[in-house]
Amino acid sequence: MTVPFYVPPEQLMKDRAEYARKGISRGKSIVAVEYDTGILILGENSSRTLHKISEIYDRIAFAGVGKYNEFEQLRIGGIRRADLTGYAYSRSDVTAKGIANAYAQALGHIFTHEVKPYEVELMVVEVGVDPDDNRIFKVTYDGTLYADRRFSVIGGQEESLIEALEESYEDDAPLESALAWAKAACSSVTDDGVVEGDWEAAIVDRTNGRRSFRRLDLDEIEAA
Repeated sequence: MTVPFYVPPEQLMKDRAEYARKGISRGKSIVAVEYDTGILILGENSSRTLHKISEIYDRIAFAGVGKYNEFEQLRIGGIRRADLTGYAYSRSDVTAKGIANAYAQALGHIFTHEVKPYEVELMVVEVGVDPDDNRIFKVTYDGTLYADRRFSVIGGQEESLIEALEESYEDDAPLESALAWAKAACSSVTDDGVVEGDWEAAIVDRTNGRRSFRRLDLDEIEAA
């Protein structure tokens, strides 16, 4: 009988975390910023067909960084969970917190039990009827769940982006200001700047009705 090679659990977890962080750091960051009537999500993306930002449900949006096939699989799973919950119970029972918790459990299980962890970080945001009801959740590769206010960042140079947003952010600002802050923060951590047209952005806005999600076109983004 062959004796398996022993690796201390703490070393195994450390190696998995380092592997996941390296994969995530190669991707571009995505920022979420609250404004007076909703939440903006913006990131650098040169593809017009492979989206990093998508709708999950009525007032809920999703964003992912890292390996596209991995966070796309999670996005689809989140949509199915939201649809089943809304159908079996009530549309009001579908919340960003519930979806983010499900993502945290799934990523935590994969990180602990699978050979290779997912190289992804996720963001789930929900616009409330009132600004105080807005929710921004961040889920890391190991299933750790964070609840942020005002703004949040996933992937890339997270600390630098948070510092840039802290300097510029103001409460109850219009969408145009939030776009300008988010773009300036992302551009400040990119050595060569961001090429015109390489942006992807969407909003969940309480003034849009039940389906609050809307993608912003390039003209709106570049005008900021």
